[in-house]
Amino acid sequence: MRMTTSTGVTVHAKSAFSASALAGAAGLSLLAGQAWAETAGVDMAAARATDVAAVDVLAPRGDARSDKLTARVLDTPKTITTIPREVITQTGAVSLQDLMRTVPGITLASGEGGSGAGDRPLIRGVEATNDVFIDGVRDSGVQSRDVFNLEQVDIIKGPGSAYSGRGSTGGSINLVSKTPHAGDASSTGLTLGADQTRRFTADLNRQLTDTVAVRLNVMTHDADVAGRDAVTVSRWGVAPSIALGLGTATQASLSFFTLRSDDVPDYGIPYDTVTRRPVRDRDETFYGLLARDFQINEADIGTLRVTHDFGPDLRLTNVARYGRTTNAYVVTNPDDSRGNVVNGYVFRASKTRNVEVETLANVTTLSGVVEVGGFRNSFAVGAEVSRETSHNQGYYITGPGLPAQPGFAPSTGGAVLINGPGGCSFVGSTGAAYGYNCTTLDNPNPNDPWIGTVSRSLGYKDVVTEVKAIYAFNTVTFSPRWSLNLGLRYDDYRTSLTGVAATATTTAPYYSLAPETPLENRATFFNGQIGLVYKPTPDASLYASVGTSSDPSGQGGGDYSTVSSATDSLKPERSTSYEVGGKWALLEGGLLVSGALFRTEKNNASIRDPLGGENLLVGKQRVDGLEISVSGSVKPGWTVFGGYTFLASEILADGPAATNVGNAFPNTPEHAFTLWTDYQLTPAFDIGGGAVFMGERFGDAANTRLVDSYWRFDAMAAWRVTDRADLRLNLQNLSDERYVLRAYTTHMVQLAPGRSAQLTLNVRF
Repeated sequence: MRMTTSTGVTVHAKSAFSASALAGAAGLSLLAGQAWAETAGVDMAAARATDVAAVDVLAPRGDARSDKLTARVLDTPKTITTIPREVITQTGAVSLQDLMRTVPGITLASGEGGSGAGDRPLIRGVEATNDVFIDGVRDSGVQSRDVFNLEQVDIIKGPGSAYSGRGSTGGSINLVSKTPHAGDASSTGLTLGADQTRRFTADLNRQLTDTVAVRLNVMTHDADVAGRDAVTVSRWGVAPSIALGLGTATQASLSFFTLRSDDVPDYGIPYDTVTRRPVRDRDETFYGLLARDFQINEADIGTLRVTHDFGPDLRLTNVARYGRTTNAYVVTNPDDSRGNVVNGYVFRASKTRNVEVETLANVTTLSGVVEVGGFRNSFAVGAEVSRETSHNQGYYITGPGLPAQPGFAPSTGGAVLINGPGGCSFVGSTGAAYGYNCTTLDNPNPNDPWIGTVSRSLGYKDVVTEVKAIYAFNTVTFSPRWSLNLGLRYDDYRTSLTGVAATATTTAPYYSLAPETPLENRATFFNGQIGLVYKPTPDASLYASVGTSSDPSGQGGGDYSTVSSATDSLKPERSTSYEVGGKWALLEGGLLVSGALFRTEKNNASIRDPLGGENLLVGKQRVDGLEISVSGSVKPGWTVFGGYTFLASEILADGPAATNVGNAFPNTPEHAFTLWTDYQLTPAFDIGGGAVFMGERFGDAANTRLVDSYWRFDAMAAWRVTDRADLRLNLQNLSDERYVLRAYTTHMVQLAPGRSAQLTLNVRF
């Protein structure tokens, strides 16, 4: 819901969805479950028997994970981590951000430096914002994603442009959606908890005929953020889908996904300019303005997937996708670029964005098995065509003490510009004369009657990114012990920028407009993957592999980055990864244990020339690492999921200035550890718990801003009330550890939520 104040500011209020309404919905669901118990046909005991081991590493290739994998996960010579549905449920995760903390080697970046606020994962120290995929198709556009429609999440680590195209230097993330299936199985969930948490979900699957099934997933979620004053989250989503031809040679599924969120965003707390660490004892302090700040995400994604089996060993798959996402916000950055914090003040700098991204994509893959020369070849060949169009037109923020914006008369309030020399550090800067754009470090008031306006900017940028690609993968099995995994992809990449630039003037109409200089970058590149696998036993594999990735200029497209005058003539950055490792499927395949040693090198990183206006491909970067992971059942009723990573990152060269040589990557801790475990005490009771450790890390490439290490602990208890209903209690962040979730280079850090508790009722019918 939106309200317009007398100052012309648009304020966004949470949609009304009361706890009583949720309770009523859950009660109706429980009654329905009891009434339909005799006809639903759902075996509760069988449903509960599934656990983390449901991710079958011994399953044949060509499942929902990726049409491009030509071997079982056990026999694929890359580090692949799958977060199964059971871990999503048990941990009480509601967002992709929640899930990322369960996987070591992944950190989160802040929405700054040209990128939007939202899901910004870093994998093995490398930005992976635009390397998020939904069912194998790139999901461009930065947003905050919910998990209500996810079956599992697959993370393929290390340079993988052969699999996914541009980017993917650290790896890629594939979100696997829920799809219609044979049989009737439906459920509802109601979560109530601390910090005004109210969440309702429903998952309804019905088989209409022998070959047709439909599924509907819905969600609504409202909550405050634990330990962060005035920060709120409000969203809802709907995901209907239909499957045709179940059990036949030709199958088709049509799905639509929509998500709307309306949040009060939070950019956390500032660094102390003296210690260059986050200011202390400000864990619950919020420097934003409720009269100004908002964040709205919108996503509408339609997908048509068609498969045809020509026989048991040959399948054709085509996936067509249309998507539109919007990321619009005004957020307060607690800025200390003018040295305010040391004097007890904070400048409420505004960061704004309004980006709409449209994606059209089509991916066609032919996969199968054929014998050549007496050797078994499991192959996948295909083509991809996509076009991403983004329109970036942010907001102007005007008011007393702020600089003039195009189309607005210069402000008459305030004698100085509060973002100029001296910042907010003078008497009277925190009051109405300066529009409440300054506040105190100790006692900010989010309800200050902000004096100013928010309006769409006159200037804008349009970016079009087009990709045409072909790829081929093959696993050659020489014997029961030896196989060779090969992959090759060719990309024809083009990105272009057009738009209008607006400049402020001192006389009416107070602006001038001029076309942006059209820019274009075009590149063609090959990427490959090769891995040799040795199987000492049928349930184990040892491997050595090499893979490459390419990062062309503006590769993010959408909401991530754009081509500029400094990068329009650059060739792609190139990265290479070397990995040796092993995977063991223990306990009859119920427990997967894996380990890998790897090195990722980039020898032509793009570096800004301090003596000129263009970037140079002269940087060198390297990450050496170790990763160990475990997933599955230790014994019946006891599951584990987690791992450990060691990352030694280093900037080997950074151009003519050579100021950061020898430093570690930003947001890349040396040590990270995660573990989640669930134990079934009795047929009716489960208990579970998790631990997360992240070592200290730097917020900047200069390694001058240090963020402390932390431990986080979670707990869970579940009670199966009946065969159709269970209760689950999640206790999040038990020690109320106020750790840094995201660290930015200069201004601020964003804090994780504090301690909270949620009680969830799940009903199946």
